[in-house]
Amino acid sequence: MKNFPAKFLWGTATAAHQVEGGNWNSDCWLLEHATPTAFVEPSGDACDQYHRYGEDIALLAGLGFNSYRFSIEWARVEPEPGEFSAAALEHYRRVLAACHENRIAPMVTLHHFTSPRWIAAQGGWEAARTADRFASYCERVARELGDLIAAACTINELNSVQMLQTSGLIAPDEKIVGSRWRAAAARAAAVAPEEFSAFPFCTRSICRDVMLRAHRLGAQALRSGRGKFPVGMTIAMEEIAAEPGGEALRDAALAAEAPFLEAARGDDFIGVQNYTRQRFGPSGPLPPEPGAELTLMGYEYRPQALAAAIRRAAAAAPRVPIIVTESGIAAADDSRRVAFIDATLAGVLGCIGDGIDVRGYFYWSMLDNYEWLLGYRPTFGLIGVDRATQRRIVKPSAEHLGRIARANAVDAVE
Repeated sequence: MKNFPAKFLWGTATAAHQVEGGNWNSDCWLLEHATPTAFVEPSGDACDQYHRYGEDIALLAGLGFNSYRFSIEWARVEPEPGEFSAAALEHYRRVLAACHENRIAPMVTLHHFTSPRWIAAQGGWEAARTADRFASYCERVARELGDLIAAACTINELNSVQMLQTSGLIAPDEKIVGSRWRAAAARAAAVAPEEFSAFPFCTRSICRDVMLRAHRLGAQALRSGRGKFPVGMTIAMEEIAAEPGGEALRDAALAAEAPFLEAARGDDFIGVQNYTRQRFGPSGPLPPEPGAELTLMGYEYRPQALAAAIRRAAAAAPRVPIIVTESGIAAADDSRRVAFIDATLAGVLGCIGDGIDVRGYFYWSMLDNYEWLLGYRPTFGLIGVDRATQRRIVKPSAEHLGRIARANAVDAVE
């Protein structure tokens, strides 16, 4: 028996756009429905969690989890500049209340990749004023809902675009800016292509500064409202390695990450999000080694990568607690998900045993949901979703992780 610390957070995570459905006022919905589009299919009703949240939260509680990380959708709360929806805020208040009724601690993310259409049409995260607008939104959420929030993440993976570019997984800035699908989305928003910018594709260097300022101002706003709860950011962190000759590129990737970890030193926690590793050779990022097991996302099955990410975050901000806000695997074979969970938790226990202050583990994702450009094909969920009926299908991996959560311990983890 290997025990986790008392009051350890055991949860799953989702993002509003990926599970709620009908998020038509967001920039992502606009991109999905543009012609041409970079998305294989639109999000549509997603998992209909906007209406089924009570069922889902009760299901989590019954499985043994004590926390749930979900996002509040800015596009619903502030559909036009300065116009806040009392109905949307009341909806999220009901979601928060349902968590408390089920003894689930709600961790809220204020921005998980999607923004209101009007933000994207006014420069998005490439416009300096977006930081102030984000802070205003955070202030309203804190004022209306802060008394029910257990913890808050400002911006999900605010370094993700830079990390993906460094890893060679998305196109360089000039290809994104000049793409036909970005031009189509801009036309739909009735602005010039150079004026349109959506969060997942904002790669210009100013974005880093805008996002870091938005995090700082947003965190201040969240702390000024009702309630008292820890606030942090979540950072996308791969295990980063170099083959001979790739050391300079590895160091460049670490340097690109450093400003975010430095900014997190003033937070109440760091949200570490990890899925795999990235290797660098002398000519650039390397694919998985021949014969390596791959996930449905096409990257390496690498459960030990999480511990490497935790250790790097702890070294950069040694006095800041760590919460694993995302860790998971897209797999058709659920037994590989069970094995992945056990192996990642072994790494978490090793970090805790070495004195690192890790306070929670959130599996991504609660549900098989909308995986952005790839649509519904990659299945990350502990719980399946029948696409025709929205029926929830509990997988063995959900029961397995739920047993671990109830015991706050793992038996015979290698």
